[in-house]
Amino acid sequence: MRRRDFIAGLGGAVAWPVAARAQQPKLPTIGVLVLGSPPPEAFLKGLRDALRDAGYIEGRSIRLEIRSAEGNADLLAEKATELVRVNVAIIAAYQTPAATAAKRATSELPIVMAGVADPVGTGLVASYAQPGGNITGAAAGSTEVAGKTVELVREILPSADSVAVLANETDPFAKPFLTAIGIGARTAGLEMKPIMVRPPEPLDAAFESMAVKGVNAVIMQGSITSKASLDLAMKYRLPAFGISRELPAMGGLMGYFANSREYYRETAVYIDKILRGAKPASLPVSFPTKFDLVINVKTARALGLEVPQSLLARADEIIE
Repeated sequence: MRRRDFIAGLGGAVAWPVAARAQQPKLPTIGVLVLGSPPPEAFLKGLRDALRDAGYIEGRSIRLEIRSAEGNADLLAEKATELVRVNVAIIAAYQTPAATAAKRATSELPIVMAGVADPVGTGLVASYAQPGGNITGAAAGSTEVAGKTVELVREILPSADSVAVLANETDPFAKPFLTAIGIGARTAGLEMKPIMVRPPEPLDAAFESMAVKGVNAVIMQGSITSKASLDLAMKYRLPAFGISRELPAMGGLMGYFANSREYYRETAVYIDKILRGAKPASLPVSFPTKFDLVINVKTARALGLEVPQSLLARADEIIE
């Protein structure tokens, strides 16, 4: 072999791995958009676990690009636009405000909803069976559980006559949420007193209003649930009910909500199908099949309440 041919062959052999590395496919990037209220840590962990179960390892076979509005809905549009600008493959949007912001930011990129309340009523999709457009995902069944929450208020507070409903005016689900609770309140013989707030503005005035109105309990919309709001509920001795796991975990009395592990898993399934070529318009929106009741008995004792054994027996989790 001539020396020139040997060197050329050696050079090709040395250069090949570098070229191969340069040609390796880029990891698909999933943009994750969250409002940040309630705190998204449980969702982010659940999504990562579900993606791992679906065969995706963060940093190896997939990347996550996370954007949080830190509880300020006014920042969601900016965060959604950032994800579009960095050209993610899919946007996974947690809760209704995030999904709405993502829809406004793009009509091209696939959007997977996670734990979104009433996606049809809020205009996110055309129907559960045929979502249309670029959005599909896992609904949270929040309209149905909102009415059930009023029944729980009546069970633990049989002499109650009124309940405040703390609703987020920046959340498109606020209107369906209030409607569902209003129907449940009439059935339960309770007067509903809605109080609209706009996070991240302080909630002190809202709770002072509840005290003036003499309500017996407060039901909080999921996107307004925070440690600050629950601390105020305790300050004013108001049993707090809600439709998110975070509420009882952070000190609220009772939460009734779609099983979060189920919609984490569903979210990962949608992401997997879309990465494999499926179109959101052809993937029906899933509805939860399991709902969880979580009771914080430590909070009940602090409020001087006795939780009926019938409720404790039905609970999926009891926080001591």
